[in-house]
Amino acid sequence: MNGDNFTVCEQLVSPAYVRQGLQGRRTHELLIRQLLDTGKCPESGWDESTIELFLHELSIMDSNNFLGNCGVGEREGRVASSLVAHRHYRLIHGIGRSGDISAVQPKAAGSSLLNKLTNSVVLNIIKLAGVRTVASCFVVPMATGMSLTLCFLTLRHKRPNAKFIIWPRIDQKSCFKSMITAGFEPVVIENVLEGDELRTDLKTVEAKIQELGPENILCIHSTTSCFAPRVPDRLEELALMCTKYDIPHIVNNAYGVQSSKCMHLIQQGARVGRIDAFVQSLDKNFMVPVGGAIIAGFNESFIQEISKMYPGRASASPSLDALITLLSQGANGYKQLLKERKDMYVYLANELRKLAEVYNERLLDTPHNPISLAMSLKNLDEQKSTAITQLGSMLFTRQVSGARVVPLGSVQTVNGYTFKGFMSHANAYSCAYLNAASAIGMKKQDVDLFIKRLDKCLKTFQKEIQTGSGIQSSSQNTDLIEELSGSLGDVLHIEPTKDNLSA
Repeated sequence: MNGDNFTVCEQLVSPAYVRQGLQGRRTHELLIRQLLDTGKCPESGWDESTIELFLHELSIMDSNNFLGNCGVGEREGRVASSLVAHRHYRLIHGIGRSGDISAVQPKAAGSSLLNKLTNSVVLNIIKLAGVRTVASCFVVPMATGMSLTLCFLTLRHKRPNAKFIIWPRIDQKSCFKSMITAGFEPVVIENVLEGDELRTDLKTVEAKIQELGPENILCIHSTTSCFAPRVPDRLEELALMCTKYDIPHIVNNAYGVQSSKCMHLIQQGARVGRIDAFVQSLDKNFMVPVGGAIIAGFNESFIQEISKMYPGRASASPSLDALITLLSQGANGYKQLLKERKDMYVYLANELRKLAEVYNERLLDTPHNPISLAMSLKNLDEQKSTAITQLGSMLFTRQVSGARVVPLGSVQTVNGYTFKGFMSHANAYSCAYLNAASAIGMKKQDVDLFIKRLDKCLKTFQKEIQTGSGIQSSSQNTDLIEELSGSLGDVLHIEPTKDNLSA
């Protein structure tokens, strides 16, 4: 309600009470005003009532929510299900216009404002996370792979004769297919082994540039966040190389926003050399549903070119999810999550190291990877050839998600390209291993349950190898029921009993 309505209210309710209510509303409005003034993520998170008030105010600015609106076009914000309308806070028109995802819609001022604010708040968070000189960014309603494709397609207009993308190998299909989908030929650069780590082969990268000719290369496509023992690419050296040969540089920073080390690499690369754009996932870094990414860079005009390359309007859902989440957390809340993630990395590393020693394995030494860890499975693999894939199945059955077992010798063909040793980022890594990652939002309880369940699986294999017998499925199932019942008890704070288990 506006001031005039509050004045009328004083005829119905005590003026003192009305003024108190007005003051309460102004507290919410002050927070909204600060957001509009600064375009930055608030220091402290908002409560849900303020967020819902703000979203309601935005939605009634869109024409589909005008009282008495008469729409006679093919896209007028009509929604058949009221449940769907509520899910989207009646922000139905999406973002952008047919020619530009960042453009303002005349009949959707609220949705347009949502889009602008989300991009501004996300830019602020990227700066807080460590890339302080980033100039521009926008949220795009596509996951990381398709967002990389959009970057490559934009570069096509700048380098029409180029047909190659130089890509230090990382065994993740979406980033590889992003280059194929854009119509380019990936030039795969195998990594070099330094200790346990797989690192960028800079000499081979430069040799390929000279062999193919810089004018025939669309860009170098590098990576920060990745599965150990692969570690982030040598971004500074690659950025210098891109400057030297005048080649664009696109960075796949899929889940790197949560890592100060990954963000520092991007900042340093841009400081000393060339980074044209870096792409990151919304769900992996901000704990929102899958379906959005952030394309960011150090040249505002180039980032605008990428946004204009997107054909048509777009869904506002990823922008809405990101804005709600960041307003709820505030800058302080997000920074606290980043700190907790670092602490969990140290804790997970220590627990995995202790467990590895029990089974005569070891935690691979990958200090340049700030998120992912790898534990060797060499002895287990030597003792039983099928154990590695079986371990993965056992962990999944025990509701351990995200852990990744990597056997030796796996071969995978992706879009006509054959990768030897697929999943290990190398043709022939030295041992089989298991991956686990300390990602944003992980809790100590997650680490403890993972270590407990992994320990039980390894004990099962150890017993089988010692006795020479197969794994007994009936006893395995009983153990699993007891284990999962105990885990549920931890969550619900109840003690599992024999009666609970037999019921």
